Amino acid sequence: MTKKPEAPLLTRITATLALAASACFASADEGVTENPTPVHGIAMHGELKYPADFSHFDYVNPEAPKGGELKLSVVANGFDSFNPFVIRGISAAGINAYVYDTLLESSADEPFSEYGLIAESVEVPEDRSFVIFNLNKDARFQDGEPITAEDVKFSYRILTTEGHPFYRNYYADVDKVTIENSHRIRFDFAQTNNRELPLILGQMPVLPEHFWQDREFESSGLTVPVGSGPYRIASFDAGRSITYQRVDDYWAKDLGVRKGRFNFDTISYEYYNDDTVALEAFKAGNFHFRQETSAKNWATAYTGRQFESGDIEKEAIEHHRPTGMQGFIFNTRKPVFQDPLVREALAYGFDFQWANQNLFFGQYTRTSSYFENSDLASSGLPEGRELEILEAYRDQLSPDVFTEAYFPPDTGNGVSLRDNLRTALKLLTEAGYQIKNGKMIHQETGKPLAFEILLFQKSFERVVLPFKQNLEKLGIDVSVRLVDSNQYIQRVRSFDFDMITQVLPQSDSPGNEQRDYWHSSNTDVTGSRNFMGVNDPVVDELVNMVIQAPDREELVHRVHALDRVLLHGHYVIPHWHLRKDRVAYWNHLKRPANTPKNGIDLNNWWTER
Repeated sequence: MTKKPEAPLLTRITATLALAASACFASADEGVTENPTPVHGIAMHGELKYPADFSHFDYVNPEAPKGGELKLSVVANGFDSFNPFVIRGISAAGINAYVYDTLLESSADEPFSEYGLIAESVEVPEDRSFVIFNLNKDARFQDGEPITAEDVKFSYRILTTEGHPFYRNYYADVDKVTIENSHRIRFDFAQTNNRELPLILGQMPVLPEHFWQDREFESSGLTVPVGSGPYRIASFDAGRSITYQRVDDYWAKDLGVRKGRFNFDTISYEYYNDDTVALEAFKAGNFHFRQETSAKNWATAYTGRQFESGDIEKEAIEHHRPTGMQGFIFNTRKPVFQDPLVREALAYGFDFQWANQNLFFGQYTRTSSYFENSDLASSGLPEGRELEILEAYRDQLSPDVFTEAYFPPDTGNGVSLRDNLRTALKLLTEAGYQIKNGKMIHQETGKPLAFEILLFQKSFERVVLPFKQNLEKLGIDVSVRLVDSNQYIQRVRSFDFDMITQVLPQSDSPGNEQRDYWHSSNTDVTGSRNFMGVNDPVVDELVNMVIQAPDREELVHRVHALDRVLLHGHYVIPHWHLRKDRVAYWNHLKRPANTPKNGIDLNNWWTER
């Protein structure tokens, strides 16, 4: 996988957790049994695109001038932490991306390849049973202290013991950590079929042990950290704004993975409680760049003198990254959603076609895969190698997995909303419900079918309320609760919701992070991304198979199988996706001529004025 994109506002098996908890920190005298050749980078599958002496990525401008400022906005209820690595608190925007460097750096124009950053080279045997990172002796923290293998070991330990539960899953197959000298560290793995793990460890942020040794990692609050990245915190107004200053003597500025990047002298974020206010502030010049998520705004709000004069540019820039899944997420921990028939039935109450034409100006395409917009998305009926994988679990799967291609319910082509509601009623009847006195009641328990949809974006009410009204025609009681972003985060982290609208992002190379999404060991882990409460032994095995895929071709087949089983589990009512990034920016901002497949990246832009 590439660096995993974070779900909005939620910055990211039993046995594997036990492996992580018991990982051994060994001494160098245990020896090295194999001596693979040091290389400048590593690819998940296939060959690297860039040679050892590459000067810059193809999608940057190596001559981009340094200087100026970039002002950005965040629509949220502030922040209370400078530690993005723990579950406690709401971390400030940008802090992970700008303050901390990682061992390796991903490229944005390959499926999943990484090149040396803090680690100038990497050693991996053919079976990928271990990885050795050779640290760049020039690597420094922002206080001038050298980055050593001790800092890497400390980072691994603190992240997997006191950090967000995500890290314990992500690095779960690490069995032993060995410091071989001050600039050389080895990670041995509990199994050799997790081919992604060397790259996963390459993504690990390196934290300064000397800074944290006398501080509490889990409750750092607004203590300004020492990092190793291209920016440091220059100033902040707690909960309202934060400004990062480019580090003039940044140790990695001339490396190929950094040339032409991180060009602004300062980058600042201003927090807004309301998106409409933020949009007007953008048009007034209070900040410089905006990525638009509202189809209505894109169609109607980007007008006026600034746009007519060309002071503000408006572009829809095509990308080729997987769009993942956005949808109404069922929390199957709740009794009301534990029956798949009920979940399937409720999907017939969402009329995407109507919403797209009446709310979204026809801009969107319906999503029908968790890995949409990629070759990883399943389609049609299973066949070939995918069918062979699924056959092993036929007795544990719904027959629909083998006999029905998955399509989310929709209207059009002779199908009306009334037809869909009839189908929903039929499914609910099969699930034991019937309408009594205008209410959908379970015949055995006598309980009404009722649930709450939790939101933090008021603008999304225009999508949710028609869905609510459609279901009310079936006697289903749906309440909509709007809370602030901080409350929303805390409730989602503790799974205190019935239904939410959520994005489940994916990369072009799924791997270890799939445990966090779907594995049963994370069903009740606070802060995991298993929002739906998936608890299925077949899904568990398919997740492990994805992680252990030996090559790209086999990965695609295994992801198809996982995707298909999840879709027929009806854990989500799919929404829509867009294959373009809708952006607007003041014209002093400039961007490279080449846009990588992953789409725009402001860290490659610069200013001219």
